[in-house]
Amino acid sequence: CFAYQLALGPGARRVHVAAALRARAQVSMSRFEPDSFVNYEKMSKNIGIVRKRLGRPLTLSEKIVYGHLDDPAGQEIERGRTYLRLRPDRVAMQDATAQMAMLQFISSGLPRVAVPSTIHCDHLIEAQTGADKDLQRAKDVNKEVYNFLATAGAKYGVGFWKPGSGIIHQIILENYAYPGVLLIGTDSHTPNGGGLGAICIGVGGADAVDVMADIPWELKCPNVIGVKLTGSLSGWTSPKDVILKVAGILTVKGGTGAIVEYHGPGVDSISCTGMATICNMGAEIGATTSVFPYNHRMRTYLEKTGRREISAVADSFHQDLVPDEGCEYDQVVEINLSELKPHINGPFTPDWAHPVSEIGATAKKNDWPLEVKVGLIGSCTNSSYEDMGRAASLAKQALDKGLRCKSEFTVTPGSEQIRATIERDGYAQILRDVGGVVLANACGPCIGQWDRKDVKKGEKNTIVTSYNRNFTGRNDANPATHAFVTSPEVVTAMAIAGTLDFNPETDFLTAANGEKFRLQPPTGDELPSRDFDPGQDTYQHPPPQGASVKVDVSPSSNRLQLLEPFDRWSGTDLEELRVLIKVKGKCTTDHISAAGPWLKFRGHLDNISNNMLIGAVNTENDGVNSVKNQLTGQYGGVPEVARHYKAEGVGWVVVGDENYGEGSSREHAALEPRHLGGRAIIVKSFARIHETNLKKQGMLPLTFADPQDYDKVGPEDTVSIQGLESFSPGKPLTAVLKHADGSLDSISLNHTFNQPQIEWFKAGSALNRMKELQ
Repeated sequence: CFAYQLALGPGARRVHVAAALRARAQVSMSRFEPDSFVNYEKMSKNIGIVRKRLGRPLTLSEKIVYGHLDDPAGQEIERGRTYLRLRPDRVAMQDATAQMAMLQFISSGLPRVAVPSTIHCDHLIEAQTGADKDLQRAKDVNKEVYNFLATAGAKYGVGFWKPGSGIIHQIILENYAYPGVLLIGTDSHTPNGGGLGAICIGVGGADAVDVMADIPWELKCPNVIGVKLTGSLSGWTSPKDVILKVAGILTVKGGTGAIVEYHGPGVDSISCTGMATICNMGAEIGATTSVFPYNHRMRTYLEKTGRREISAVADSFHQDLVPDEGCEYDQVVEINLSELKPHINGPFTPDWAHPVSEIGATAKKNDWPLEVKVGLIGSCTNSSYEDMGRAASLAKQALDKGLRCKSEFTVTPGSEQIRATIERDGYAQILRDVGGVVLANACGPCIGQWDRKDVKKGEKNTIVTSYNRNFTGRNDANPATHAFVTSPEVVTAMAIAGTLDFNPETDFLTAANGEKFRLQPPTGDELPSRDFDPGQDTYQHPPPQGASVKVDVSPSSNRLQLLEPFDRWSGTDLEELRVLIKVKGKCTTDHISAAGPWLKFRGHLDNISNNMLIGAVNTENDGVNSVKNQLTGQYGGVPEVARHYKAEGVGWVVVGDENYGEGSSREHAALEPRHLGGRAIIVKSFARIHETNLKKQGMLPLTFADPQDYDKVGPEDTVSIQGLESFSPGKPLTAVLKHADGSLDSISLNHTFNQPQIEWFKAGSALNRMKELQ
């Protein structure tokens, strides 16, 4: 009980913690290293130092973040302004981003990672026919990449989760996330771990390399948005509806630079995996991460996933894992869960929120297709035991009435443990019986790994998913697909009904015998009554000594390529850069570096650079992948023109709009422009991860001091960036625009570089700077 745990004195608490650590060390779970256990005593001490310095109560996210400061006594701390130097507890990488991260780590020359780290094979498995065949095909097609990741992991001390093990975020929740841990992951949905009271932050591969190299990791001190939850969830309303509602309130950039911290009496009505769902999709509002306070739901989940001793220690430090009374948030959003209705967001953006009861009328008004072609449940956002159970409860009602899904229906288990458990408990078979196809334990259609055959490219159609992201063409590379995100329960109901305008709370279905009936609200156990079935063992622990392990990268490979260092800054201003493309409207990392079929080149920088900005809309002609080569006067693809400029020794810039680079953490969206000769990206505003990734690769991410200056830049202009010889934190740079008629405009450009980041620029990249300091 918390009262007893909190009454423990420091000495008794040390004994309690030591006993729990000894117990953990005896657990035969090789995937979890005892030395990766967060040092709660050190974190608690750091929290005390910072609280005394600031003289005020702390939010939960502040406690965990400041508790991991490299120098809690000397670190300057001001929300939204200063850069914090942090010591994360561990690193996780998915296979598509791990390739470049490990290639960069190899380039560092270091013998072994300094913190516990893991690689997770989840992104390279394409959904075609079903789990078994799709997984085997992926193993065959990606053999070279999987071998590289497995051997690199073994050599450098990184754990390796084999293909078929599951999606990185579900594996982290089941094994590595726990209250108070600070974890960084090379995927934007790493915040999923916030459902276990952890601060889990999505980053680019270069950030992961810093942490693996034992270099303090930099993060701009986040603001904190509080979301106060009252009431309780019931009926058709699910945890997914909380974040769908929040996304509608804050929009895709409303959380930028902030951690979203949920609190209030409503929290206790949400399961641990439900909290993870909410934190996961927090990436879609641009949040640094999201987190919930430690409670009994988390304790129960830890116990069910074999981590009882961690929950015992967390109980002892409970006061460090909840916000201080009287703490202040920069913004507060209040949601009454008892009044919250089921939501569905989209199409084309995850913040266009609609109550399910209104989506039919809205779709008719906007001429969106009402027929639901495919319903897709699962993914890293919604593939828990509870999610699958609630979806199966609806499928069972339909089957009992002689119905099957009118739409195609797919099911993606989040992990091998979830797959094995829902198979054992009958959920998977119910979902198959209603018409579902169970896909591999992988990302699949959520990230565009979907060999879709039911519609032609360009054919207007609607799909509904329980995923987190629905940008144009993301799931199936078809720009005419109207993708909507909602809860697994609503997806299942709409797949049964076959139409977007079906409101399961009020509308009737017709049974096989002609009887009219309504689906009853979904039900499902939060956790299995029996223990989870772990399924097949898919984890490879690194050997104690990996120096003798050989890592092969063939010079002739089209999948993998060793990295060459980028050139240092010349020491002078950047004169007469060409405008490669002036981007119109939304430009996500999917527009900058598409996924889907391009994922196979994630380990080969030159090859994947052939997709750079091919999805971005050019203001000059409203076309995609069509820009004018200012040296030849001819139009060509964006990568083609960039390569020509580079060959001719001509630097270039990209000009963009608001929230440039939102979406994935993929650093290829920063590596590719650098590789093809880009020098600066000039926009109205950036998404957090992309801005950092650009800095890491020696690019200049700059913002218009006056957003109206975006309109001054013409596609035929040259841009000179001045002031670099005195480049310093907080001091704007100047861009001189030379227009086609010879006239000039001078505009001011802001930046967020601190001094160490300026050194990255001067060295050519953060990796170059790391080598200089060795």
